[in-house]
Amino acid sequence: MRNALIIAFLLITVGLGAQDNYEIQVYGSQTQLPASTMFELHSNYTFNGAKNVSDGVLPSNHSLHETLEITTGVSNIFEIGVYLFTAYIPGHGYQVAGSHLRPRIMAPARWKLPVGLSLSTEIGYQQPDFSTSTWSLEIRPIIDKQWNKWYASFNPTLGVSLKSRYNRSTPTFEPNLKVYYNMFKNAGIGIEYYGDIGYVNSLENLSQQSDAIFVSYDMLNNAKWEFNMGAGAGLTSATDRFVFKMIVGRRVNWKSKPHS
Repeated sequence: MRNALIIAFLLITVGLGAQDNYEIQVYGSQTQLPASTMFELHSNYTFNGAKNVSDGVLPSNHSLHETLEITTGVSNIFEIGVYLFTAYIPGHGYQVAGSHLRPRIMAPARWKLPVGLSLSTEIGYQQPDFSTSTWSLEIRPIIDKQWNKWYASFNPTLGVSLKSRYNRSTPTFEPNLKVYYNMFKNAGIGIEYYGDIGYVNSLENLSQQSDAIFVSYDMLNNAKWEFNMGAGAGLTSATDRFVFKMIVGRRVNWKSKPHS
């Protein structure tokens, strides 16, 4: 039974977008522990981005995107997260852009896999002013590994448009990659890559792809707080040229400790 589940999990991974500027994050495989909740605020500012309306979507230049993410552990291997996307666009004010729901399951430790492995799915709505796909689905396998002071995570993500201006539901391939080195006692310095290579049956030319590289900082070894920040540069004309991102998270444990 275990072998069958492993094979099915890996087949999904092999068969299976870059994230937009609301939630710029490469996921690790670990799910939230049961009886605990992580509250996160994603704040992303685009210093140099799209300056004109494109396909009905408002420009990203000098925009501030803030996302509230709340993730609760349901079991030792399963969590559920919800997102509320907001945006401040110069000349258009502050607006709620949409919301998503994200369940995630992790391979149990008893499988004794050589890597961390989990699968996230995310579904939700965004207003047409902020996305060409108003309803979308994301399928995100997560594979990660720690080697002494080195850490790497790969998210070979598929993005599926359920309802859009183009009426096309062919998945797009959106790989994300993170590598960092534990340079200090409680901090890692690394690189994050976010890509959107295009539809899986007709990959885009390089100039039409979305590719961005971030230099990032991660706070480590803190049971209560999460902190990540990074500065990113777009590598193609289809990508925002310069974005700064920051994630601040606070973990709350709901199960009280026994009194001594």
